[in-house]
Amino acid sequence: MRLPYVADPPPASTPEEAEVLARVQARRAPNGLLPLDLALLHSYPVADGWNSFIGAVRTRTSLTAVIRELIICRVAVLNGALFEWEQHSPLLTNGGLSDAALQVVRDGKVDILEKVTEGVLSSAEGAVLRYTDAITKTVNVPDDVFQAVKQHFNDREVVEITTTAAAYNCVSRFLIALDVGEKNH
Repeated sequence: MRLPYVADPPPASTPEEAEVLARVQARRAPNGLLPLDLALLHSYPVADGWNSFIGAVRTRTSLTAVIRELIICRVAVLNGALFEWEQHSPLLTNGGLSDAALQVVRDGKVDILEKVTEGVLSSAEGAVLRYTDAITKTVNVPDDVFQAVKQHFNDREVVEITTTAAAYNCVSRFLIALDVGEKNH
């Protein structure tokens, strides 16, 4: 990491900091703090906002675990965020995604539509990967890519898919810039 991690657990100098730390620890329970948390806790206000926002994206949306983790893992691959990949790819595998589909997620250059035609991915999974690719690579989403997602998901789910891709692009950029987990430098 390009900065030293804070102590685990870090000392809280105010009651407000102690509350923030307790919220972060509660979200990570029963496991301990991650290197990501130990980087974020240099700034208790940022760690608190991050914990709330990313916690909502991870645990309070209506998306299935496979769709959520497809997005997160694809963002990790496209941005080269190895720590993010290592944290989330097991969740994708545990969610029941086939090894062949996992290989598609790992290959940033694969023809996703071809893999849908071959039956490696469902049409909905392919639409989500193409949408995630557009958000991550160019920010602009072509109408046909948007319409493919809209075919499979309701308005709430489209907002949640978009937010998940946007949020995890933020996560990967933080991880890579600071080399959290010592995976990228």
